[in-house]
Amino acid sequence: MSDRTPVLVLGLGNVVCTDDGAGIAAVHKLIREYDLPEGVVALDGGTLGLSLLPLVDSADQLILVDAIKGEGPPGTQVRIEGDEVAGAVYERLSPHQIGVADLLAGASLLDRYPKRVVVIGVVPESIELGVERTPAVQASIPELVERVVQELTEMGYPPARSESHDESNRSADHVARTLGV
Repeated sequence: MSDRTPVLVLGLGNVVCTDDGAGIAAVHKLIREYDLPEGVVALDGGTLGLSLLPLVDSADQLILVDAIKGEGPPGTQVRIEGDEVAGAVYERLSPHQIGVADLLAGASLLDRYPKRVVVIGVVPESIELGVERTPAVQASIPELVERVVQELTEMGYPPARSESHDESNRSADHVARTLGV
């Protein structure tokens, strides 16, 4: 059995489908602006679906960051946990949702489903083809990052603001852990 990851933060979505890239943008911002504590791994999971299964089935706790259909105007923050997660990944995530549903179902079938799964995201305005997020969703990215930081802190893994936001100073370790873009 491989080593366990106490907390895995996965940014999900498709960066060429406008607001669907919000989760990925948030995870990249998190990695740039925060030093993550020992035990936390943050990755860009893109639309890799079942390819992420080895990472998910070794995680004790999982935070998925994504665009999520929900109540309220575009950019509205959404948090889903517990029994609501299964339905949400089938009905409320964007075009890659089947991959995410398969991913969580695969972990469950292997009896390796994380002890805790939280989905944090924003309501998209558009998931049409395009590389720029809509203004409302783009403006919501900093709050989305703060909500991930808050969730990690509540889990007992508080990130610290990085002293340097210069990407050129980020460790090769973070670069090596980036997937899907």
